[in-house]
Amino acid sequence: MLRLAQKVLTAPLGKTHLFSAGQAGFILKSAAGELLAIDLYLSECVERLEGNRGFRRLLPQILLPDELEFDAVICTHPHLDHFDVDAVPALIANHRTKLLCSVDCEKLVQKLGLEYYNEQITYVAPKDSVNVGSFRIDFVDCDHGTGAPDAVGVIVTVDGKKVYEAGDTCLRLDRAISLPRDLDVLIGPINGAYGNMNEEDLPQLAELIRPRMTIPCHYGMFASHHGDVGKFYDIMQEKNLSCYLMQQGEGIIL
Repeated sequence: MLRLAQKVLTAPLGKTHLFSAGQAGFILKSAAGELLAIDLYLSECVERLEGNRGFRRLLPQILLPDELEFDAVICTHPHLDHFDVDAVPALIANHRTKLLCSVDCEKLVQKLGLEYYNEQITYVAPKDSVNVGSFRIDFVDCDHGTGAPDAVGVIVTVDGKKVYEAGDTCLRLDRAISLPRDLDVLIGPINGAYGNMNEEDLPQLAELIRPRMTIPCHYGMFASHHGDVGKFYDIMQEKNLSCYLMQQGEGIIL
């Protein structure tokens, strides 16, 4: 068993835990022990299918797809570092885990022959809400450009905590006005490539919606994805905004 699975399984009940799996992947463990995954990239499928053009995995593989049984797995859009085609089939093979994915993931589901699991699969769009155990999952607008026009952001409410994973998106302050102002955590990309927010954009979003904590993601996995976490940290300090830089494999209590 790899080390992230051990950390998740042994995290004490009665508290709400957040774990970083690297890239844009996060795991929430509820106080009751339920598990929710968002955008896990566990394999090396991007390099295998896209070639080594800056897409070689630079962060270690710290979780195997059969090591944890999730109550729900979310894929915010069909890019392979968010819908891991080598991992998703194994993640839902237990016939229990719910797969919640943006509507433009349906082609990947069909290509992988996952229609057998249709009762476990729900295609989602902004303004949709899904309840899985203790988790209330609200899907919100996300602007990832023409390459993933149906991408979604995610607001997860559990144990009285509220976590917003912005998904792969550019900075859209016009849309952010409608976001909740009682967020415990904001998670957003800082790589500034492929239509994503950069190190300066995420602090602007944090300044507008004022979460209790902001966590940057989408850096360090691929050379082509860029992302200067030090620059992000400096800007957040200048703005006197709270942030936390999670190491891959790290868990925190919310």
